[in-house]
Amino acid sequence: MTEKSHAHALLGKLENYIQNEFPTDAGIGKSPRELYEPITYILSLDGKRIRPLLSLLAYGIYKTNPEAILSQAAAVEVFHNFTLMHDDIMDDAPLRRGKDAVHVKWDKNVAILSGDVMLVKAYDLLLPTDADKLGQVIRLFNKTAAEVCEGQQFDMNFESLASVNEYEYLNMIRLKTAVLLGFALQLGALLAGAEKEDAQKLYDFGMNIGVGFQLKDDLLDVFADQAKFGKQVGGDIISNKKTFLLIKALELAKGKDAEELNFWIAQKDFDKEEKVKAVRGIYEKLGIKAITEAKMNSYFEAGFAQYDAIHFKNEDYFLELKKITQDLIHREK
Repeated sequence: MTEKSHAHALLGKLENYIQNEFPTDAGIGKSPRELYEPITYILSLDGKRIRPLLSLLAYGIYKTNPEAILSQAAAVEVFHNFTLMHDDIMDDAPLRRGKDAVHVKWDKNVAILSGDVMLVKAYDLLLPTDADKLGQVIRLFNKTAAEVCEGQQFDMNFESLASVNEYEYLNMIRLKTAVLLGFALQLGALLAGAEKEDAQKLYDFGMNIGVGFQLKDDLLDVFADQAKFGKQVGGDIISNKKTFLLIKALELAKGKDAEELNFWIAQKDFDKEEKVKAVRGIYEKLGIKAITEAKMNSYFEAGFAQYDAIHFKNEDYFLELKKITQDLIHREK
């Protein structure tokens, strides 16, 4: 992103908008403070604002004043952070973006209630939508919100299941991660008055890119350069998380490879580095990295084929949105 890019300017305007909606002194004049301060806190934790930026740029493909939908774009970001606040409780995650999670800094009950208020506020931020589009936007938002919850429940269910197949996993990440990216893009297009077919193609683009992003995360967790990754490499292996890599390895491993993989999965007490090294070695032997990359790239290719087929009015926004997405795809952390 260059300083002169639309994205850079829009991110600045979005940040100002969010700060005005959720000022750092939110607790002053609003009671009880414990309910409102966590909202400002989580929204200030160095989020990339990717989802609302997708909405703004998708709008810009058709109209050149995307700042007109800052409220609706902010709704996407507020909803996303609401899900993170509640996910951290369910996952008992101590950190969010390197800082104390809300339920750690305050407590679980505060985090639940503050999250509830964020969901209500997301609806509030959608209300400036033109009357002829508001019903459709709310229906699509409700569908997306329910699907994100479905994905989270599937993810939690997987922890206690003996096995998960490839279809089940890909469907889970589609729901938990990809549908919100698709909605963010579709929202921008709909608000700009894009043709229904183009709005759907943008949604499908976001869905495919979203699944690809999660497969990329699975891959980086095992094979990333530790110096660039920003968190412990091999965390999914240590926790036996049923990622695409583990699912494929369990499917393909035979004989001694299967025995060794199941041995490490069953261990309760182990040296973390030893387990990561051993399981990564099995993955390398089975060609899991190449298999995952092929699956990931198939989603990226499908997504960009859909994107390239849309009818756009403003080429600069069209090209910028494509470049930002490609840059995210090639990230190393």
